[in-house]
Amino acid sequence: MDFGKLSKYDVEKTDFTLKPDNAFNAKALSGTRVINPVIKVGCPVWSNKDWNGKIYSHNAKTPDFLKLYSQQFNTIELNVTHYQIPNDETIERWKSESSPNFTFCTKFPQVISHDKLLQNADGLTDEFCRQILKLDNKLGMPFLQLAPYFTPKQFPVFEKYLRQLPENLKIAIEFRNEDWFKNEMIWQDALTLLNSLGHATVITDVAGRRDVAHQSLSIPKAVIRWVGNEHPSDYQRIDEWVQRIKLWLENGLEELWLFVHICENTIAPEMANYWIQQLNLHCGLTIKEPKFLPKVEQMSLF
Repeated sequence: MDFGKLSKYDVEKTDFTLKPDNAFNAKALSGTRVINPVIKVGCPVWSNKDWNGKIYSHNAKTPDFLKLYSQQFNTIELNVTHYQIPNDETIERWKSESSPNFTFCTKFPQVISHDKLLQNADGLTDEFCRQILKLDNKLGMPFLQLAPYFTPKQFPVFEKYLRQLPENLKIAIEFRNEDWFKNEMIWQDALTLLNSLGHATVITDVAGRRDVAHQSLSIPKAVIRWVGNEHPSDYQRIDEWVQRIKLWLENGLEELWLFVHICENTIAPEMANYWIQQLNLHCGLTIKEPKFLPKVEQMSLF
């Protein structure tokens, strides 16, 4: 993911300390731990030949990747829908090739979010929503990434668009324009709107835009897009995040959707595995760990 990407030199100078929780979190969370929270951890792709001999067999072919991936992780950040609305054949293939408890977190098409800026997009939105709802129980948390030039001045457009979505489709919103976070009153209005409609926020933890790691929950569901840098600080960042998630779980977090990005995603499985191990260790969870093929020689990740 290029958004917020920094050079290794600038990463060295970045303060990755997480912000304190937004005050709205107290409204979003009940204060009481949920017995069986939904915990989903995955990567942004399933097709990566670098994973052959790692979490896929050495001779795995591209058509096998979804099936193999869904045996290792329980969700995917599905970026392909950002560029194309899936047809019925594609939907059925995804459903049939993936494991029973696997979920697809579909990204709204960029023609809606970035080209049309949520206006005059009723037909496309209806088509997209109709198609992804056909995923049935394999539909995870869809998310709408607002364009970086979609500002709070377009709040009425934003509200109108959300109110026209199907009642049975709850999504998460990723805000990218800096102005959403500069005025606390505007940000609180956005959180209040999402809370009233049952939609979540996306928290993006990336080196070059620390404001989008806003630590704000609108409902008791956390959607986190974490972007590593193939740098030793990645582990410290994950450790701090795990403690924050532990606190949220203790206070009523019902769902966690975590997507692990890192450079070209070559080592995304390893980093996702570290996330899972630490969440299990510190949060009392039992997330299934991906299984790695044996290595003759273990090499350092960085």
